[in-house]
Amino acid sequence: MTLHARLVVTRPAFTLDIALDVRAGEVVALLGPNGAGKTTALRALAGLVALSKGEIVLDGHPLHTLAPEQRPIGMVFQNYLLFPHLSALDNVAFGPRCQGASKAEARRTAAALLERVGLADRAAARPRQLSGGQAQRVALARALAVRPELLLLDEPLAALDAHTRLEVRSELRRHLADFGGATVLVTHDPLDAMVLADRLVVIENGAIVQQGAPAEVARHPRTDYVARLVGLNLYRGVADGTRVKAGELLLHTSEHLDGAAFVAFPPAAVALYRSRPDGSPRNLWQARIDGIERHGDNVRVHLEGPVTAFADITPAAVADLDLTPGQTIWASVKATETHAYPA
Repeated sequence: MTLHARLVVTRPAFTLDIALDVRAGEVVALLGPNGAGKTTALRALAGLVALSKGEIVLDGHPLHTLAPEQRPIGMVFQNYLLFPHLSALDNVAFGPRCQGASKAEARRTAAALLERVGLADRAAARPRQLSGGQAQRVALARALAVRPELLLLDEPLAALDAHTRLEVRSELRRHLADFGGATVLVTHDPLDAMVLADRLVVIENGAIVQQGAPAEVARHPRTDYVARLVGLNLYRGVADGTRVKAGELLLHTSEHLDGAAFVAFPPAAVALYRSRPDGSPRNLWQARIDGIERHGDNVRVHLEGPVTAFADITPAAVADLDLTPGQTIWASVKATETHAYPA
């Protein structure tokens, strides 16, 4: 079931205006900073937020004219919203019962889905007796129980701890691969998006700023937000052969381009020196340390200068260089680590 949607939601201080196409069997992740419009888009698809303009068409049939309960949609909410007074089995059976199934038929459907998500032995448990991962799987089973043509997931892993998230993410990917309809997923977590989605749609300030396969978006970010998300330093400039003028800095790159271009390199590619290094690498500039923080197993150094940049170095290197905020140092990055692509 292919989804074609133009979603326009106008509010006093914000306008969402995006076009969205999702093929049958495809998982599309809406990614963006807080307030970008991701959840508004998802709720508009579900009919929980009214469109100011636009349309929602699924398999050639308009959905935007239908009430939420009439749309062939299954939804997993961020906090799951399971009915606290019902067992897991009856939570899942609720949708089929609303569609007219008999109690016995609805319970058979629910039991089969709980078995599918590995919770057959928790059918009698109420939500308060379930772990976070179990509650997420019950919510997914409940969404699938109505046999939806469109599956919507709002931050489905956000309520889980890090260990549970790892396990449930893998299971969710398997369940989504088995779903034959279109799936739209909202997340702020780049790892969730990269693992679960076939395609990313990045939204900022109510508009789509980039979309594509996860690997393509990661390799070629087109906004500062996406660059931070995938861990790259990103600049926009003008290319002339293998050189890109980005602000006050001229960067040598591994690609040959002409005209408007983006240039990017990972923080781990940035080398820091107390004094000007011998040999004068081609990409070399003076910078001031604006901040130093732990970043995983390394240390991230925030640099201000001709360009703002991040450098990831080891704790030992911080000690050897005796780095402190406010200090002026030299930074360099090899041309082979600096990649340019058309803007």
